[in-house]
Amino acid sequence: MKFNLREYMFRAWYWYVNKKDKNAEVLFMNYGYSDDNQIVNLNEKDENNRYSIQLYHHLANEVNIKDKDILEIGCGRGGGLFYVTETFSPKTAFGIDLDKIAVDFSNKHYTNKELSFQQGDAQNLDLEDNSRDIILNVESSHRYPDMKSFLSEVSRILKQDGYFLYTDFRYNHEMDELKEQLNSSGLKIIKEKMITPNVVRALELDDKRKRKLVDKLVPGLIKSIALNFAGTIGSETYSQFVERKYIYYSYILQK
Repeated sequence: MKFNLREYMFRAWYWYVNKKDKNAEVLFMNYGYSDDNQIVNLNEKDENNRYSIQLYHHLANEVNIKDKDILEIGCGRGGGLFYVTETFSPKTAFGIDLDKIAVDFSNKHYTNKELSFQQGDAQNLDLEDNSRDIILNVESSHRYPDMKSFLSEVSRILKQDGYFLYTDFRYNHEMDELKEQLNSSGLKIIKEKMITPNVVRALELDDKRKRKLVDKLVPGLIKSIALNFAGTIGSETYSQFVERKYIYYSYILQK
């Protein structure tokens, strides 16, 4: 397999967070979403993660999830799937992530009986054909070495007429390839939206909180790396979004 430095760095960073966050302060690891036209009412305990939650709400609010069997591939530490389960009332909710530490954390931290988590590879999933009404994938696929295999698994697992709710970013020169892969996936694109400005605004609004969290969890020697992964203002990641070297998008697709 070809060495992927970006994937290696992301895995190392996620591993570090999963090991160091003993008090469950990091439940989300996406860059967030802000839209003045989207009003999301949150309880006090969720307010701290508002912008990351709003990215999930942006997707989940597009289709009817109530009483459906849903799956999140690349669920991380489970915060997004928990929010969707609590807010949109699916029949069942199942999360899969490659990182075993994150999966173990999620199974211990969340007690909702409709919600469960399992370790698995997004490109080779041990799930039955036509078994889920809705599949979510949030800011995870940029790490996958084989996007076509992932999309093939999504298509295989979705029930007929089921929905794939998808959001992520790519380098601007990678977007044509991604769109070609989506068009060849066997799924129909229902809605496509470039949301880079919404992500940049979320990064700006959430900057102070993220800096405090990095100061608390990360030692000085690697603090600059953590600030970059968090997309704080002035970091390379933030600049790449501002300059549109990174393009962030969301899609609703249907089988």
